[in-house]
Amino acid sequence: MNRRDWMKTSLLSAGTLIAAPSIAMPKRAANAAFYYSPESILGEYLPDFPIAEPKMVARLNANENPYGPAPQVVKAIAEAASTGNRYGHGDAATLIAMIAEKEGVTPDHIMLGPGSTDLLEKVAITRFKNGGNIIAADPSYMSLINTAEAMGGTWKPVPLTADYAHDLDGMEKAIDSDTKLVYVCNPNNPTGSITNTADLKKFCATASEKTPIFVDEAYLEFLDNPMSQSMVGLVAEGKDVIVARTFSKIHGMAGLRIGYIVATPERIESITSMVRSTMGLCVTSLKGAIASMKQDSFMAECRGYNSECRKFTHDAITSLGYDIIPSYTSFMIFPISMNGKQFMKSMYDSGVGIRVFNIQDKDWCRVSMGTKTEMEIFVETFKKVTA
Repeated sequence: MNRRDWMKTSLLSAGTLIAAPSIAMPKRAANAAFYYSPESILGEYLPDFPIAEPKMVARLNANENPYGPAPQVVKAIAEAASTGNRYGHGDAATLIAMIAEKEGVTPDHIMLGPGSTDLLEKVAITRFKNGGNIIAADPSYMSLINTAEAMGGTWKPVPLTADYAHDLDGMEKAIDSDTKLVYVCNPNNPTGSITNTADLKKFCATASEKTPIFVDEAYLEFLDNPMSQSMVGLVAEGKDVIVARTFSKIHGMAGLRIGYIVATPERIESITSMVRSTMGLCVTSLKGAIASMKQDSFMAECRGYNSECRKFTHDAITSLGYDIIPSYTSFMIFPISMNGKQFMKSMYDSGVGIRVFNIQDKDWCRVSMGTKTEMEIFVETFKKVTA
């Protein structure tokens, strides 16, 4: 199944009652990258060869935390399994209260979901059911944009600046009467870059008077003092800003599927009036997330390990003559000189999983941060493959 067919199937399974229209894709050569949208400069090489999971010695393709979940979380999940015959509404309420206290808002500002991507897509379904346009950077994380287009919306891409930050002036100028949402992924995926906190707060405060602003902070907790760089304070001030967070990254719970958004009660109600929230969550994930909210020391350790591995990998790859975009996340991306599809297959054949993107007709390797041993394997395999 290609990504276009997957998107149509995904929307139907998410609860929408109408089939998503086909997304017209540009024609491309057999070995060219798949382009996420006709308007985008971002494409990706999708594996067209069998991937032998048992052979994988370094799984560095999905921005997963190699150290989690925390032991206390594993214990909580195991103990919760015996209550799997009961719905988790009470646990959801407990988790919402914990999140609200952390974020400095009331519980009616919080909506849970099975991962933040699910919430991105639900917001797109509810905002673009009658069309309209979405403004977002190019390149950026495409899930919300893809769903908006599949629902009948249009995308107004705004290229990143020369230092890979969001062009906030350009994004604000692009807002018009048909704009239903502005999407900002910060730190950005797949570039790993960041937009200045003060500039972004000023933008969100003013632009949200015209249209809702969705700020995706999936990787924020890999920063030092992350809460000081969050946009969640604007929500507490009553601004029409939606902030997404996830337990998939620094919490190490990617496979357990839980995340949340923080928004005004009115914005939350506009979403939950159309789609379900906590009904999509299982008690094991909820109990795990509740336990993980208390594991500050575990997350601090993960942040430190991630920084150490990121520096090691950065220094090793730059010493080979490659230019890496400065990363503030659990991954990094850099342009490669060989054919992207060939590079990807050679890396996978050696048991190293990575992602290969095409940006403005140049092929790029995106590698997630694994353990120190995995990053050493990546570097040695990279040297061998590109020799």
